[in-house]
Amino acid sequence: MVMKMENQYFIDSEHLSVEAIKIKHRLESDPLSRKNHMEYLPGMEQIESDICEKVITQMNAYDYFQYKEEDVKAALEHESCTIEDFKALLSPAAEPFLEQMAQRARIETRKHFGNTVYLFTPLYIANYCENYCVYCGFNCYNHIRRMKLSMEQIEQEMRVIAESGMEEILILTGESRAMSDIEYIGEACKLAHKYFRMVGLEIYPVNTQEYRYLHECGADYVTVFQETYDAEKYETLHLLGHKRVWPYRFDAQERALRGGMRGVAFSALLGLADFRKDALASALHVYYLQRKYPQAEMSLSCPRLRPIINNDRINPLDVHEKQLCQIICAYRIFLPFVGITVSSRESAKFRNGIVKIAATKVSAGVSTGIGDHESKYTGKESESAVGDEQFEINDSRNLETMYRDMEKEGLQPVLNDYLYV
Repeated sequence: MVMKMENQYFIDSEHLSVEAIKIKHRLESDPLSRKNHMEYLPGMEQIESDICEKVITQMNAYDYFQYKEEDVKAALEHESCTIEDFKALLSPAAEPFLEQMAQRARIETRKHFGNTVYLFTPLYIANYCENYCVYCGFNCYNHIRRMKLSMEQIEQEMRVIAESGMEEILILTGESRAMSDIEYIGEACKLAHKYFRMVGLEIYPVNTQEYRYLHECGADYVTVFQETYDAEKYETLHLLGHKRVWPYRFDAQERALRGGMRGVAFSALLGLADFRKDALASALHVYYLQRKYPQAEMSLSCPRLRPIINNDRINPLDVHEKQLCQIICAYRIFLPFVGITVSSRESAKFRNGIVKIAATKVSAGVSTGIGDHESKYTGKESESAVGDEQFEINDSRNLETMYRDMEKEGLQPVLNDYLYV
């Protein structure tokens, strides 16, 4: 258990494994653990932008208990949804109006996306990490099987995925520059560009020129989870590593757009902090950047915490499916043009329902482990070792099953809608 007293961290060793007790000594000796989480580290690019101030000012001033039934009714009656309307739709006062919200969200979704639902799959190529984030299965003090795929292994994984029919892939790594440097990720992007029409990245935040390099290697868009927009809570959850620097992470999407990426995706990990404020901040982050970079494609993810190794004390108990549905519907009403992704953290039943209302993208054939797609997709045992998963998934349907299920729901599954000319 990690505790904070007098602005210093210490470890309650009775609740940790022998391996994890090492954290105590490293936190005491490593300067990164004592550095102000709002201060940039050497090599981190700082950009001039007013987006962060706008988002955090709104979030800090948000008192969701001030909104009443009449505010929610007014928000649902307005043709376009203002920031104040959105705040009302996220509030507890909106919970009795979930059916009306769902109907409005469905109308907006059909108006802008038709009855399509986009399918993609993630590919983890390394799980080494230099951060100590108390909620993550990859954190540097969890005793798990670490692995970094070679280019040959990456290409084999991609070949297997592509043969299943998938046309969009999301490449992920743990947050370790030492084990997964920019050149390594760039080479993976070049391979992916051979096999897939759309290539996304979910890696540690980097500088503008590095995003430009990765785009030139074949990456189309970048996803960055802010985890929580509450900077004080963020500090207590990120005790070690470059990820501890909150503002550098916040500006990652803007640096990616400046680096030429076609699209960016945003998310908070719902359940880490006040989920209503995190949902507000996530949407406003999109809202303000959308106005600054109108040419960019933007999307929101809506993940909740899932069980992970060595952490049974952080659970998504405060964000239930009804509340998640409220958030997603509010997102759609406020940001009608934005893509909304619901991951395999959620059940098949929930995902089947929400794509008919507000979500536009789901993953299929998911593995959060390293190097196991061949065995999961073909049943053939991999000749290589396999790295441990980041978290447990809830919906394990493969592409064929997901495609068929979406069609049964009256939807048109889409594998790709982008052509290079």
